[in-house]
Amino acid sequence: MNTPLKGACIFGQSGGPSSVINASAYGVIKTALDSEYITKVYGANHGIKGVLEDRLLVMDEEDPKELERLLYTPSSALGSCRYKIADPDVDDTDYKRILEIFQKYDVRYFFYNGGNDSMDTCNKISKYMAKVGYDCRVIGVPKTIDNDLFGTDHCPGFASAAKYIATSIMEVYRDCHVYDTGMITIIECMGRHAGWLTAAAELANLSGEGPDFVYVPEVDFDMDQFLADVTARYEQNKNCMVAVSEGIHYADGSFVSEAKTSATDGFGHAQLGGLAAHLAAVVKEKTGAKVRGIELSLLQRCAAHCASGTDIQESFASGKAAVEAALAGETDKMVGFVCTRENGYHCETKLFELSKVANFEQKLPLEWINDAHNGVTKEFVDYCLPLIQGETPMVKENGLPRFCHLKKVFA
Repeated sequence: MNTPLKGACIFGQSGGPSSVINASAYGVIKTALDSEYITKVYGANHGIKGVLEDRLLVMDEEDPKELERLLYTPSSALGSCRYKIADPDVDDTDYKRILEIFQKYDVRYFFYNGGNDSMDTCNKISKYMAKVGYDCRVIGVPKTIDNDLFGTDHCPGFASAAKYIATSIMEVYRDCHVYDTGMITIIECMGRHAGWLTAAAELANLSGEGPDFVYVPEVDFDMDQFLADVTARYEQNKNCMVAVSEGIHYADGSFVSEAKTSATDGFGHAQLGGLAAHLAAVVKEKTGAKVRGIELSLLQRCAAHCASGTDIQESFASGKAAVEAALAGETDKMVGFVCTRENGYHCETKLFELSKVANFEQKLPLEWINDAHNGVTKEFVDYCLPLIQGETPMVKENGLPRFCHLKKVFA
């Protein structure tokens, strides 16, 4: 074991939030505060932008009991960002500034919590610090409800979003079967290129209250076949429910969504939306049935009241493991999970090379999509079901959630 460095640490959150991202934050912050080698614990206000702008929050100043509430508080408590730093060989302006801040606060540990692009940021910072000879250990903490990070069995945040989707679909299913007049319901789930979240709708079928069809972006979408599937099921049952991923696309690669690429986020990714409404209009014209389009939107990633207990525990564990790995001398790595499901579910943390994780999307295996491309298989259900187990012990006040309220003292 390498001798731990003595110095401060910075923790930052990046990208889209989740209902358990703050559980990872608490894992990092608590473990860092408890370490004799980490002299000060800073939180970057709005991710890497907070580092560049010298806006660091002093986590040592926070009430420990309030920090513990991070376990059950959704969204990014420190603030997030979507900021893509340049290739240092092309433009090293940001890196020089980051080094300046690290030196100013004697930062020897940097932990960044996010998805693919965030791991790319981590990797670039790690490589730059090594190049200029500044001793700083950099560890990525995974986060993405999309569940598309390389190597890891699954990502913190996915399970809680999956649980919310399956639960919501079961509830909507009940509502859609109230009347005897018939209805077609189309529910849009998040997922630009990976269909993990939409596939989670299949969990609702364990109780017979799930979708008739599930469409994911790993395979091309055929509008004619979609209309034939829905029409046939509606004529048979006088009811039909469909789960669709926002990123479903035609064979030529164009998105089915009306919004297409009307806007992009800070990394140049298409901002999708409006798919459920678009498909509902097409289906209504084709069938003449009552059709309702529902977009789950941000509710998928902020429903802390429906968080998976397993997800909360594993998210905390990933943050804790990141600090322990850095103290042990590891750098340029991301914490991930290795799991077994035979004879019960068992999960352990493992380190993955950031260079392998950065900018690589892990998609839903094609063998977990049925031959008709309108559903997912039992293998997916067996994979996902253990992840959504357990409930949140969230404290409530006045019948409502009591979330964490940080003082946010700036350095």
